[in-house]
Amino acid sequence: MYYVLQVAPGKEADTEAYIMKRIADKLFSSCFHPVRCVRKKFRGEWMDRHEKLLPGYVFMSSENAEELYLALKGIPMLTKFLGWNMEYVTPLTEQETEWLEALVSAGQDGMITGEVPLSQIEIDENDEIRILSGPLQNMEGMIKRINLHKRIAEVEVEFMGRMTVIHLGIEMVEKK
Repeated sequence: MYYVLQVAPGKEADTEAYIMKRIADKLFSSCFHPVRCVRKKFRGEWMDRHEKLLPGYVFMSSENAEELYLALKGIPMLTKFLGWNMEYVTPLTEQETEWLEALVSAGQDGMITGEVPLSQIEIDENDEIRILSGPLQNMEGMIKRINLHKRIAEVEVEFMGRMTVIHLGIEMVEKK
């Protein structure tokens, strides 16, 4: 099950590294902060950039949330378990877990990388957009808008009980 830690903005990588070094591996199977790949134009050229998908959050997968919580209390950085109510920790819902794993899983072996790659799209003669590959492929109903100028897809997902818009990078594929 996945749990969400709220950390100081800009400290996601530091917190993740500290957790990997100080917390026993048996308490968690993965720890990551999602990073999206986007294309931005600089001086007329499209360049790949890596940006935080959900700034201020680190995700952890664990089968023993209570022990993990107790171990994390010793971390000096600002951390807070989202969904903690003094008795138990609420994990991500099944739906939240599905979209998170669809975004950050590296296709072939299914390992969690934390990186969200670009989705390839194509525009046909009727100006219809088709998603050819990438994390947007099975999220058609969640896509609210595609900004071709900025090469961004706005996707609405449920995150910790409320609807949140995340921005994912797209790459337009030329027809042959």
